Amino acid sequence: MKRIWIKNPLAIYVPDEVNAEGGIVTSDGKIVELVTKGSQPTTSYDTIFDAANHVVLPGLINTHHHFYQTLNRAVPAACGKELFDWLKVLYKIWAKLSPEHIVSSSRLALAELLLSGCTTASDHHYVFPDGLEHAIDLQIEEAAKLGMRVSLTRGSMSLSVEDGGLPPKSVVQSEEVILTDSERLIEKYHQAVPGAMVQIALAPCSPFSVSETLMAETALLARRHGVRLHTHLAETNDETSYCIDLFGVRPVDYLERVGWLTNDVWLAHGIQFEPEEINRLGAAGVGISHCPSSNMVLASGICSTLDLEAAGCPVGLGVDGSASNDCSNLMQEVRQALLLQRLKYGSARVCHRDALRWGTKGSARCLGRDDLGEIIPGKQADLALFKLDELRFSGTGDPLAALVMCGAHKADYVMIAGKWVVREGEIPGLDLEKLINEHSGLAKTLLI
Repeated sequence: MKRIWIKNPLAIYVPDEVNAEGGIVTSDGKIVELVTKGSQPTTSYDTIFDAANHVVLPGLINTHHHFYQTLNRAVPAACGKELFDWLKVLYKIWAKLSPEHIVSSSRLALAELLLSGCTTASDHHYVFPDGLEHAIDLQIEEAAKLGMRVSLTRGSMSLSVEDGGLPPKSVVQSEEVILTDSERLIEKYHQAVPGAMVQIALAPCSPFSVSETLMAETALLARRHGVRLHTHLAETNDETSYCIDLFGVRPVDYLERVGWLTNDVWLAHGIQFEPEEINRLGAAGVGISHCPSSNMVLASGICSTLDLEAAGCPVGLGVDGSASNDCSNLMQEVRQALLLQRLKYGSARVCHRDALRWGTKGSARCLGRDDLGEIIPGKQADLALFKLDELRFSGTGDPLAALVMCGAHKADYVMIAGKWVVREGEIPGLDLEKLINEHSGLAKTLLI
């Protein structure tokens, strides 16, 4: 693999104590040198990429998504509903999903993320109607075609509406089937090494769609194989009431009861926590995926990011499913996080660097990846390069702040493991027009 000097960037997001104004040298898929202003690399290089017009970020990392939901953007019957009613509308649609739907939606979601500067994507797939037993396998194939780094979670639902849950019978599976397939996926695909391109995590959907037994058994299985755990938790007040009614405890107490209050767990949303619960989560090192757009669309509330971080929780960002966000753009989600958290904490306490930290290093910590999320020698060469050549950026003072404040939304170049996977705002070899037409046609079949 060629050694590349990404030279003299317009701006670069690195740790405060680091000087890399002269750029970065990458080799064999890793960052090998940071170059100070006005200097030449001390290591050899084969090619130069002139970054004088680019702001350089560590590749953004998405910690929560539902790829298949790109097929369900702005569904009329679901618009304007809160979480539980919203789910009841969409479960009926998701029961129709086929392998063809999974392939197309995964390809489109990954492409959308990639073009927004995302280099690692986690997906939470938990809907397995008959015929869709190998959905995760199909996602892995699509990620490999695009050169995308992924952390795919084997989701699950075992409690249908007949068992006291929310989903219909047609989209749930037995606990035996879930656990057997979870182990199959780990053994077949999980890469427990630095630089891994594919990792598997286990992810029962939520307290209102799986049994207490399945939560506990999934944790035991994950720990036998050294993989992480993920679930939705404390997204709405309705969920808290549901937990109390069904299990007799609040969500964090339930989490502890089933063996999930540990540092190999990250949670989607994490909004409805009491101060004492935040302290317990922080002491345990539980990660939180903040999904600002989704939380606003569904009026779920505002995640207490700064309090969670102060308590000891890693905090990352997720775009969440397109049915509740209607967009899979992670760079836009960085800006959304900045705005929403300023609304909660005030403009003096949250700056653009905080939002960038959540979308990079914080997200890497949620996924248990110490090889990603920062521009430091030894880390993976995952980078996102943006130009500031649109009308929205004219008059910019601080280029790094402008990237977030003025609303960057499309990367010009993206590198994953030292390879360019986006060039001049395009994914080489991917026909986007064809993909959109195919994907849109499949989406219509779900609404018939």
